[in-house]
Amino acid sequence: MALLEDGGHAAHAVGGCVRDALLGVPVHDIDLTTDARPERVIALAETAGLRAVPTGIDHGTVTLVVDGAPYEVTTYRRDVETDGRRAVVAFADDLSEDARRRDFTMNALYADRRGAVTDPVGGLPDLEARHVRFIGTPENRIREDYLRILRFFRFNAWYGADLDADGLAACAELADGIDRLSRERVGHEMRRLLAAPDPAPAVASMGHSGVLWRVLPGAEWAALAVLVHLEEGLAPDWLRRLAVLGGDPAGLRLSRAEAKRLAAIRDDAAPFALGHAHGFETARGALLVRAASLGMPVAGLDAARAGADATFPLRARDLPDLQGPEVGAALARAKAAWLAAEGRMDRPTLLEATRG
Repeated sequence: MALLEDGGHAAHAVGGCVRDALLGVPVHDIDLTTDARPERVIALAETAGLRAVPTGIDHGTVTLVVDGAPYEVTTYRRDVETDGRRAVVAFADDLSEDARRRDFTMNALYADRRGAVTDPVGGLPDLEARHVRFIGTPENRIREDYLRILRFFRFNAWYGADLDADGLAACAELADGIDRLSRERVGHEMRRLLAAPDPAPAVASMGHSGVLWRVLPGAEWAALAVLVHLEEGLAPDWLRRLAVLGGDPAGLRLSRAEAKRLAAIRDDAAPFALGHAHGFETARGALLVRAASLGMPVAGLDAARAGADATFPLRARDLPDLQGPEVGAALARAKAAWLAAEGRMDRPTLLEATRG
């Protein structure tokens, strides 16, 4: 920032880093903005001996590497044309013009390197009130990028105290625009939303507005609030919360590992068998989801832990009289009986169980 200022340009931190610093929560990524054009940013960096990487130069972004840490520096921009997914941008000279193209007022706060905050669109009062409000007309902001519908609910889950009525109405009216988004973008937003400390109120509003079924057909949201209550003391787990919502997750583009774990959390096996098959942490998630869905206390945790710690005692070498497929079938019969008995079977009884 000193480099840019000494070169005769404005330099501000912008967006989430300013918002989070003002809220007193950990700051992860620091994004910078300036009136300097990308080629000027590169020239200043090279003169100072800093590495400059043109990571998004068509959109005005240059990444400067300082002491091994990357910082994105983006020239003030204004939208020239949008199609609901991508924007054609032009460079701007005015910070206020840059602010007006952003999504929510609390994300359009700027701070210089001395800590002085510039608030072009009234974001500070909204941040203090925990009020997630679109900049300008909500419908216009959403039509620029339909992902902002999901971001509205995600930011409410993390930062909101109550939902802005105009924003909610616009999200409901324009919900069909979500169908134009890629599954990767939708999945990314849902992961972050469900990882909030308590996403239940925001997800309920998604359900009532018709947005939830656009991203997760068949989902039911009532049990999510119960699950969050049952999770007390546990770290948020977005997949566990996705499991309790039900519905078809095809629109989220889960990885193979995520899809496998989701299936495990949705497994309806008995607690001992759950623990043995999936380990205690996943089994506990399954039991929490089961309890929340039924509106009952969590049960079976001790059995799940015992199953996770237990080792099935028979091996193929214990059945020398059998060969080929007969061995696998016999072990499967014995294991089913062993799981049903929660591991409480002596060796003679297990061997008897192999005979069917």
